[in-house]
Amino acid sequence: MTLPPSLNSGDTIAIVCPAGYMPREKAQTCIDTLQQWGYAVKTGPTLGGTSENYFSGNDDERLADLQAALDDPDVRAILCGRGGYGLSRIIDRIDFSRFRQSPKWIIGYSDITVLHSHIEANFDIATLHAPMAAAFNDGGAEDQYILSLRQALRGGKMTYACKPHPFNRLGQATAPLTGGNLALLAHLAGSSSSVRTEGKILFLEDVGEYLYNIDRMLRQLKRSGRLDRLAGLLVGSFTDLKDTMRPFCATVEEIVRDCIKEYDYPVAYGFPVGHDKANVALKISVPYELSVIPGQTFLIEKDA
Repeated sequence: MTLPPSLNSGDTIAIVCPAGYMPREKAQTCIDTLQQWGYAVKTGPTLGGTSENYFSGNDDERLADLQAALDDPDVRAILCGRGGYGLSRIIDRIDFSRFRQSPKWIIGYSDITVLHSHIEANFDIATLHAPMAAAFNDGGAEDQYILSLRQALRGGKMTYACKPHPFNRLGQATAPLTGGNLALLAHLAGSSSSVRTEGKILFLEDVGEYLYNIDRMLRQLKRSGRLDRLAGLLVGSFTDLKDTMRPFCATVEEIVRDCIKEYDYPVAYGFPVGHDKANVALKISVPYELSVIPGQTFLIEKDA
């Protein structure tokens, strides 16, 4: 596993939108905060672009903006302005040759799971599953979750804890971390961007899905062998969920518990990652120690 260099004062962070559209004004607090942290900020044309549809630009424009940031030797990290949808339309056209020669931190979550997963599966370079530009707004720039991103960029070791859950399965494991948005991980199954999860700690989160679809996507991961030989599982937030007129009659936690009932690895529910304010920075591909014990869950970054 290759760990991109940590950032120093004066280093440049690029902000691009390789998926959904984001008005530039909604990223201004993020830009201001990164500059206050001591970084230079370079923005690409897809931030506040001229597209009138869902995307921040057409496929060629989004590809060109991301490619420029990947190839720019002065850029030390790339913060994706927002997720949404769009990376799977361009992922196979991205040239990673310069990025592989000089890795830099790729930051984001949601649709950015496509980028995290592709890089892990093909190049084994660490990336950052972390808050994006909008999370800096409304006082977010000062909360512990944005500050975890700052710590990660500086090279700090990450340590997190969360409250117990009655469905937790106790145990301990030290292994590389992988995961992200459930819908995207299921979407990538069978592709060249799909990560092998055996022997790893997997984390999952999602937003806006029907409960039956959560079950379906978990079953897809299970049938593709992505759930049966894990070192551990972290269940993050599943927000803004929907149900059918005839109810599914199970919570997300119950759906997950039923899907993995025959396995014996440690499982922690309610981990602070996902489409919510509670969304910590996690270094994908980096080893962590997971301890699920009575009364607490700990996730502690280890030396790579």
